[in-house]
Amino acid sequence: MDTDQALGMRLARRESSALDDVYTVYGPALLTYLRRFVGVDDAEDVLQRTFLDVWRSAGRYDPQQRLSSWLFTIAHHRAVDTVRRRHDHVVDVDTIRDLVGEDGRETAARYADAAEVRAALARLPEHERKVLELAYFADLTQREIASRLDVPLGTIKSRASRGTRHLADLIGAEHAGRSQSDGL
Repeated sequence: MDTDQALGMRLARRESSALDDVYTVYGPALLTYLRRFVGVDDAEDVLQRTFLDVWRSAGRYDPQQRLSSWLFTIAHHRAVDTVRRRHDHVVDVDTIRDLVGEDGRETAARYADAAEVRAALARLPEHERKVLELAYFADLTQREIASRLDVPLGTIKSRASRGTRHLADLIGAEHAGRSQSDGL
């Protein structure tokens, strides 16, 4: 009987010193193995869970089986469990890009567009600007705007329509001016 088999039989009989001996003999190799799968930070914890499982299931160990194979199988299962748990909290890069744009450029572009709209909005006549601000920033309906400003609904509709066209013209002129200066 070789030492591996003798150690396995002692473990199967649940001799308390057997677990210490198994840990001394196989612990370093198992730790190195686990680091490849779960990384340095988690390897020690996974090793401890591995040896807890080894002790709990020691009675099921078959002495005809190589002890090292049995230990590495248990370690592998614990490593897989750890990696699976980790994936529950991981978001893939493509999902993040869909949310914020690659390296934040999409978000920056939205802020730039919003600033451009606010600047153009400030250049509108007061009566058109007020209607658009209440509609888009206060989220009021045209009927609610008419009531709040004490102006007929038809007038609000006209101001909203004219204001939207003026706003589009101002933003379009800004883009055209920028394109011409970029070409120089």
